[in-house]
Amino acid sequence: MKAAARPRRGAPAKGEASARERILATANELFYSEGIRAIGVDTVVERSGVSKTSLYRVFESKDALIAAFAAERDRSFWEWWDHVEAQHADNPHALLDALLSGIAERIGRPAYRGCPFLNLVTEFPDQNHPGRFVAKGNKEELRARLATIVARLGVSDPNRVASQLALIINGAYATGLFAEPADLRGDLVDAAHKLLAPSLPGRAIAGLYRSKDTGKDWSGVANS
Repeated sequence: MKAAARPRRGAPAKGEASARERILATANELFYSEGIRAIGVDTVVERSGVSKTSLYRVFESKDALIAAFAAERDRSFWEWWDHVEAQHADNPHALLDALLSGIAERIGRPAYRGCPFLNLVTEFPDQNHPGRFVAKGNKEELRARLATIVARLGVSDPNRVASQLALIINGAYATGLFAEPADLRGDLVDAAHKLLAPSLPGRAIAGLYRSKDTGKDWSGVANS
């Protein structure tokens, strides 16, 4: 069991994390690893070394802290996505494969405890909970970004295909909690290719199944 950090008073020294940063970093770790409802404000205060008065000065309620936790997870996810996108800006085939591969890698990490946004909406059924707005926004943004990618691939109905891809991704998030397929990355990419194939023109299919990123020829998938 971790020893409680001692509450600090006054402004942090230069280069030291602020009270808000310490609180949010602690909540980010504990809410994700142990569950939001399982962690009370007192535990966050104890682990962060910030007084309860300071916590409520920064976050007016636990719900506000939960929303901030969700917003930080959202920011971090899109920061990763933007980095991947910048590496494959001119190749939507390679971009989609790289994103799916990256998601599979995240799911395979030892510390993986599920999608934080799906976890949040499961723990808080109230449609008006502030954390749910962030979680919903993340999933809507996921579909929108996927639609942009598949539109570049030439699919006939990018919004519908993007929604279907999102279903595959969210299914992988859930599956990763209790079973680890031998090749989750391959399964995700394979499922995406099979979904896309009927909606793509012939030339686009050829490009999709010979992605330089994967180093694998997927051309047989379209007819399997």
